[in-house]
Amino acid sequence: MEVRGARENNLREVSVDIPKRRLTVFTGVSGSGKSSLVFGTIAAESQRLINETYTSFIQSFMAPVGRPDVDALRNLSAAIVVDQERMGANSRSTVGTATDAYTMLRIVFSRLGEPHVGPSHHFGFNNAEGMCPACEGIGRVSDIDVGEIVDRSKSLNEGAIVVPGFTVDSWQWKVMAGSGFFDPDKKVADYDGTELFDLLHKPLTKVKVDTSTLSYEGLITRIKRTYLAKDREAMQSHIRAFVDRAVVFRTCPDCDGARLNEAALASRIGGLNIAECSALQISDLAAWVRKLDAPAVAPLLTGLGGLLDSLVEIGLGYLSLDRTSSSLSGGEAQRVKMVRHLGSPLSDVTYVFDEPTTGLHPHDIQRMNGLLVRLRDKGNTVLVVEHKPEVISIADHVVDLGPGAGTEGGLIGYAGDVAGLRESGTLTGRHLGHRAALRKTVRTAKGRLSIENAGLHNLKNVSVDVPLGVLAVVTGVAGSGKSSLIHGHLSHRDGVVVADQSPIRGSRRSNPATYTGVLSPIRTAFAKENGVKAALFSANSEGACAGCNGVGLVYTDLAMMAGVASVCEQCEGKRYTPEVLTYTLRGKNISEVLEMPIAEAYGFFPAGQARTVLGRLKDVGLGYVRLGQPLNTLSGGERQRLKLAIHMAEKSSTYILDEPTTGLHMADVDKLLALLDRLVDGGNSVIVIEHHLAVMAHADWIIDIGPGGGHDGGEVVFTGTPRDLVSTGATLTARHLASYINGA
Repeated sequence: MEVRGARENNLREVSVDIPKRRLTVFTGVSGSGKSSLVFGTIAAESQRLINETYTSFIQSFMAPVGRPDVDALRNLSAAIVVDQERMGANSRSTVGTATDAYTMLRIVFSRLGEPHVGPSHHFGFNNAEGMCPACEGIGRVSDIDVGEIVDRSKSLNEGAIVVPGFTVDSWQWKVMAGSGFFDPDKKVADYDGTELFDLLHKPLTKVKVDTSTLSYEGLITRIKRTYLAKDREAMQSHIRAFVDRAVVFRTCPDCDGARLNEAALASRIGGLNIAECSALQISDLAAWVRKLDAPAVAPLLTGLGGLLDSLVEIGLGYLSLDRTSSSLSGGEAQRVKMVRHLGSPLSDVTYVFDEPTTGLHPHDIQRMNGLLVRLRDKGNTVLVVEHKPEVISIADHVVDLGPGAGTEGGLIGYAGDVAGLRESGTLTGRHLGHRAALRKTVRTAKGRLSIENAGLHNLKNVSVDVPLGVLAVVTGVAGSGKSSLIHGHLSHRDGVVVADQSPIRGSRRSNPATYTGVLSPIRTAFAKENGVKAALFSANSEGACAGCNGVGLVYTDLAMMAGVASVCEQCEGKRYTPEVLTYTLRGKNISEVLEMPIAEAYGFFPAGQARTVLGRLKDVGLGYVRLGQPLNTLSGGERQRLKLAIHMAEKSSTYILDEPTTGLHMADVDKLLALLDRLVDGGNSVIVIEHHLAVMAHADWIIDIGPGGGHDGGEVVFTGTPRDLVSTGATLTARHLASYINGA
C-alpha cells in the first residue's frame, strides 16, 4: 500500500509504504498525525471509493464526497474501521444482538427447547411473536411522577404545567388552556376526578380553540407517546433531564425484565430458558454450550461456542448477552466489534483499529495481541494506531510519526521493524524500554474516604478506605469492579470532581474555545481592538457565514448511508463573513486565531483570562489541539483532559480520573504523572482508575480489585504501596508490575 504526499490536517507531504497482509502499528506522540494518516487518509479514501462505486446514482445529484488531501494512494483494499465509538443508543440492542450470538442461541432453543414453541422468532424480544406484551420487549416499564409534571398549587394560567414545551403562552399550553375541559384560573389541587383525568390521561381527541380545530391529549398520554417512545440517550439534554426527573423506570412485573412472553420463557434446555442463558456471564454460557450434546445442531453449537470463546479471549467474558450495547464503554464496544470480524469469511481486507488496548489490564492486552495476529494470519492487512509497547512489540512493521505534536508533527520519523525502531533515536524508540521507577518515599495520607459494604454490580460487600492527600490508583483486570467501586460510591460525594472520558454534550459548533469559555475574552479583545460589537466574532451570531451558518462545513444527508461533510465554498471553511475577517488583533483575524494550536495561542495572548485558561489546557497536555477544533473529533482521553483543565479552576480537594493515560504516548505519560504530582502537592487528593503500569509504579497507594472479571471479581485483593504489591502481592497486577519494574 503506497501513500504519497499526504497533507491531511497536520501531515506534511507524508509518503510511506505499508506492507499488505501484515500487522502495522502507527505510533508517535499525541497529536503527531497518526490518526490523520490512518483514519483521515487511508481509511477515508478506501471508504470514499466504495461509496463512489456503489452510490454514483446518489452522488450525481448530491454534494460530492471530498477526498483526502493526498497526492496518491495505490493498492488500497476495502477498509473496515473498528473504532471506539459507542454502539448507539437503541435500548433493544444488546451484546447478544450486536454479535449475532443471541440469534444463534434463538435457533438452538427453537430446535432443542422443551416444550417446543415454534421457530426462532418466537424467542425474539424485538418480534411481536416473542416479546413480552406488557413492556414490548424492553424489560422495563415506566411510571410518571405527577408531582414532577404539574404544580398542584397553581392554576394553568399561573404555570402549573412544568413539562418542557408547556410554558405559559406557548403553543402547547394554549391548546391545554383553551380546550374547555377545565378552568385555566382554577388551581389543579381543586380539580375534580374528571378534570384531573382530562388534564393527565385523556386520549388523543379534537378540540376547538378559538377558530381552529386542534389535537388534544392528556399530559401523561403525550409524555408516553413523545418522550418514552424514544431511547433516553437519543433525547436532547433538557428533555433527558426532565425524563430522569419525572419518569421512574422499574423492572417489568410481567416478565421480570426477561423481555419475552410466557411461551418463550417456558421453553427450556437443561433447566434454563433463553433469558436465563442470556443473563449468564459469557464465560459461564460458553461452558454451558460446550456441555450440550445435540448432533442435529452440532455445527451451530460449534459456531456459537467459538463466538463466545472469542469474547472471553478478548477480555469480555465478564459481560452477559443481555447487557445493553449503550452501556458498554468505548473500549468494550470496540472489542465487541472486533469479535464480529473474527468470524467473517472475508480475507484481503484492511482492518483499522484505534487504540484497541483502551480499558485493558496488561493481562488482557496479551489476549488482544493474539486476536490482532489471528486477523492478520487470515490474510488481512491490520493497521493499528497504538502507543503501548506491548502492542508495538508484535508488529511486523512500525510507522512512527512526529517528531512532536500538532504543527511540530506530521512527519514520518521511522518506518521499519521493531528492532530498527529501538535503534532509531526517535522519541518512541527511546521510550520503548523506558520504565517509571517506584517512589523511594510515598506520601503520608491526610485522611480517608471510607466505602462500606459496597454491593453495586459485581462488588461483594466491599469495604475499603481510600487515602486522601496522596496519589491513589485503583486497578484490576477489565470487569473486576473498579468503576463500580469508585464511580458508584465516591463520585457523588461533596468536594469530589470527576473527569471522565464520556462524550461532551454539544453541537457541531462546539470546540475547546467555546467549551472552556475562552472564546468570550478573545471576542472581547477583537471588539475592543477594532471598535465593533463582540457579537461579530461569534460564528453563532452576527458574524456567521451565510453559506454554512458559521459551521464551516456543509453537511449532506445520504439517507441510507453515513452523511457527508464538505468545506463551505463561500467562506472556505473559515466560518465568518468576509467583513469580519478584515478585523485583526496583532495581525491575526478571528479565524486564524481559532486555527492556532493551544500552545501557540498561549503565546499570542500575553495576559488576562484567555492566557489563564489556555495555560491550564497546555498543562494537561492539549497544547497541540486547535482552539477551534470540533469537540466531536477529540478522543476520549483528550475529552477527559479538557474536562480536567476546566475543573482545575475550581476549589476542589478530590479529583477522580478514569484512565487518564488513554491516547497518551509513553513520553506524554511522564508529563501526566508530573501534572498529577502538582495536583497532590497543591493539597488535593487524586484517585485514578488506571491500568497503565507507569502510573501504578508512580502511585503512593494501590487498591487492586479482582481477582478476575465479572463474578470472578468484585473483591479487594490488595491495598498498600506499589513496593509492597511487587514484593508480597500474588495478583495478576502484582505479577505484571513486578515484570515491568524489572525491565522484562
